[in-house]
Amino acid sequence: MIRFFQDLARRWSELSLALQFVIAGGFGLLAVMLVVGAWVTTQIREGVMRNSAATTALYVDSVIAPLLPDLRKSQELSDSVKQALDETLGQGALGKRIVSFRLWRRDGTVLYAKEAALIGRRFDPSIGLRSAFQGNVVAQFDTFDENESQEQAIGVPLLEIYNPVREPWSGEVVAVTEFYEIADDFKATLASALLSSWLIVASATLAAFLLLSGIVLRGSRTIDDQRGALRRQVSELQGLVAQNSALRLRVQRASRRATALNESYLRRIGADLHDGPAQLVALAALRMDSPVFSGDGHSSESRTTEVAMIRKTLEDAMREIRGICTGLVLPQIETAAATDILRLAVNEHEARTGTSVTLTLAGQLREPGASEKISIYRFVQEGLNNAYRHGRGKDQAVTAGMKGGRLFVEVSDGGPGFDPARVEGLGLAGLRERVESIGGQFETVTGPQGTRLVIRLSVEEQA
Repeated sequence: MIRFFQDLARRWSELSLALQFVIAGGFGLLAVMLVVGAWVTTQIREGVMRNSAATTALYVDSVIAPLLPDLRKSQELSDSVKQALDETLGQGALGKRIVSFRLWRRDGTVLYAKEAALIGRRFDPSIGLRSAFQGNVVAQFDTFDENESQEQAIGVPLLEIYNPVREPWSGEVVAVTEFYEIADDFKATLASALLSSWLIVASATLAAFLLLSGIVLRGSRTIDDQRGALRRQVSELQGLVAQNSALRLRVQRASRRATALNESYLRRIGADLHDGPAQLVALAALRMDSPVFSGDGHSSESRTTEVAMIRKTLEDAMREIRGICTGLVLPQIETAAATDILRLAVNEHEARTGTSVTLTLAGQLREPGASEKISIYRFVQEGLNNAYRHGRGKDQAVTAGMKGGRLFVEVSDGGPGFDPARVEGLGLAGLRERVESIGGQFETVTGPQGTRLVIRLSVEEQA
C-alpha cells in the first residue's frame, strides 16, 4: 500500500502544473459547485414554497375565517358551520384546488375534515402542526406521514399547508387549518427555478474554472519554456565547458609540441649554419693561410686567383646566410590585406624557384587577425616549398575563399604525392601546431594525382 501511494505521488509529480490544476481544481470546484448549488436550490425551494404557501393561506383564510365561530369558547363546530364549510370547500375555485382540509384544535383534535370519519379524532400533533400553533405558516411539498395515506394515494403533486387561525381582537392562535393544494403549477415553477439556479451555479463555476485554467496554463507554459531554456543553457554550458577543456588540452599539447619544434628549428638552423656558411667561411680562412700569401716565390697572378676563389667562397657563404635569414624573417604582413599576403607569398616563391603558381581568389575575403595572417603566409610559403621539392613544381596552385563563415586557403600540386606519416617534417608539423593553436583546422590530402594542403580559419571576430 505504501509503495502504491509512493508510485501515485511520483506519477502526480511528473504531471505538468496545468494538468495537476485541471485534475485537482476540477474536483475541488465540482465539490464547491455541488455544495453551493445544493444550498442555493434549498434556499430557492424554501423561498418559493413559503411564498406560495403564504399566498394560498391568505386566500383560504379570507374565505374560511368568516365561517368559523369563536373557537376559544366553542370546543366543537355546529352542524351549520360544518355544512357551510362543506359547501365552500366542495365547489368553486377553492374546491378544485384543495383536495383535503382539516381544522385542528391545539390538543390535536380534528374539529373539521372533508373526511367526516376524522372529525372528533385526536392525534399526536406533528412538527408542522406545533409550528403552526406558534404562529408560523408551514408548507411541505409532496411530504406525507402515516396519517396521510389518502392524500398520498391521489397521485398528483400536493402542497401541504398549515395556516394558523388567529383571534381577530387578540391575534392569538386558536386553531390551525391544514389543507392540501394541487401543486402542478407550483411544481413546474419550482423545477424551472431549481434548473435555472443549477445552470447559473454551473455556468459561474465553469467560467471560473476556465479562467483559472487559462491563467495556470499560461503560467505552466511560461515555466516549461523557462525550464526548457534553462536546460538548453545548461546543456550549452556543459558543451562549452567540455569544449574549453578539450581546447585547453589541445593548447597544452600544442605548447609542448611548439617547444619541441622550436628546439628542432634551432638545431636545424644550427646545422644549416654549420654545414653551409660556417664551412665556407672556414674554407676561406684556410685559403688565407695559403703559401701563396705567405711566401715570396709566388707570382701576383697566383695571388689574384686565390683572392678570387676566397671572394667567391665568402660570397657563397653570404648568399646562404641571406637565404637562411630570408626564410626566418617575416615581411610586413600584419597590416597587409589577406589577398596581398597571398600574392606576396606566391611572388616570392616564383622569384626564388623560377616556377609558376596559379593564384585563385574566390570572392571577397574577410580580414583575419595578425596571428591568422602569419599562419596564412607561413602555410603558403611552406606548402609551395613542399610542392617544389616533392611535386617538382608541377601544377602549383593556391586557392582562397570563404565557406561557412570561415576562411580557407588551399595549396595544391600535381606531383606524385607522399606519405604524410613519413614525409611530414618540421615545416608542416609546425604549421599544423600553429593553425590548431589558434582554433583552425589543418588537412592534408595526398595521392598519385597530387597533394592538397588546406587550412580553415575562423574570422568572425575580425569581420
